[in-house]
Amino acid sequence: MAANIQQWFPHTTAPFIANAPMFGFTDASLATAVAKAGGFGFIGGGFDFRSESTQLLGLDTQLANARSILGLTDGQPLPLGVGFITFQPDGLVENAIPILQKHRVAAVWLSFPRADADHLPMIQAIRKAQESSDWDIKIFVQIGTIKAAEEALQQGVDVLVVQGTDAGGHQWAQGASLISLLPEVRDLLSKAQNTSTAILAAGGIVDGRGCVAALGLGADGIVMGTRFVATSECPAPSAIKQTIVSRGDGGVSTIKTILHDVFQSTDVFPRQYDGRAIIGVSYEDSQKGVSNEEIIRRYNEAKEAGEHHRRTVWAGASIGSINAVVSVEHVVQSTQQEVKVVLERLKAGL
Repeated sequence: MAANIQQWFPHTTAPFIANAPMFGFTDASLATAVAKAGGFGFIGGGFDFRSESTQLLGLDTQLANARSILGLTDGQPLPLGVGFITFQPDGLVENAIPILQKHRVAAVWLSFPRADADHLPMIQAIRKAQESSDWDIKIFVQIGTIKAAEEALQQGVDVLVVQGTDAGGHQWAQGASLISLLPEVRDLLSKAQNTSTAILAAGGIVDGRGCVAALGLGADGIVMGTRFVATSECPAPSAIKQTIVSRGDGGVSTIKTILHDVFQSTDVFPRQYDGRAIIGVSYEDSQKGVSNEEIIRRYNEAKEAGEHHRRTVWAGASIGSINAVVSVEHVVQSTQQEVKVVLERLKAGL
């Protein structure tokens, strides 16, 4: 019997749906809307953990806002999670964990370490803080390879977030789609007779059909990223949302490359990672032979003018099935409803 993620987070409804903690796009408004709809909400906490970090200051504010939106008093557990990007871990233990502990968040999601082993001291520090106070927190680690999954299991994580290469945004440069990666991760747990670690599937899931497929491949629940960007509660500019809903044929209209980061001067991720985004003006310029330096200049010029047409639009390969900007509640509940319809159809066919 697999771990029951629903028992850990009793405010959620089945099947388990979480939003990806996309930094800058998942704030208190979005995360609490996911929670209210029966899903599990994550706030993106960023990657700068220095004591003077404006990202941590912003996170503290967002968590206080979330507490207010949900009508919780200080000291009550906050049924949300926080996601951190961990390739620059200095200060995470000293400066970020106390914020999680102060707000008694229900989960932390770690992703993109420089080396898989780097997560161990963070996990140990979270466990230590948990033991020293009345604080129940589950640790999620995002993985995109079997080696990363093995490392995370040795570190004693609660949830493996298995990310396939159809995902939007940052991911492993060399990896596989969920259809081949997920069963291999599930087999890894089965061989180890591990019934305490849960598996979430991420990467290319935008509706109930993808959810049923993920559950069939061995997941205990799903994560959606791109689908939640195209919601009314997401703080992304409307131009980005419209770009997502207007594109189809994601295998052709999106591409995995580090250039998306290079063009907007955010190329700070270790080289084992790249990112999937919609092919835009900057990438098209590059294909025509325009130099990176010139593209960066054009990007900065557009940004200063307040224009979004050169901004990287991170999006997964399933954008063709996202046709409208809708509410978070609609996304969660229609996905869960569609799961039931698909399962009934499959049952009838068998």
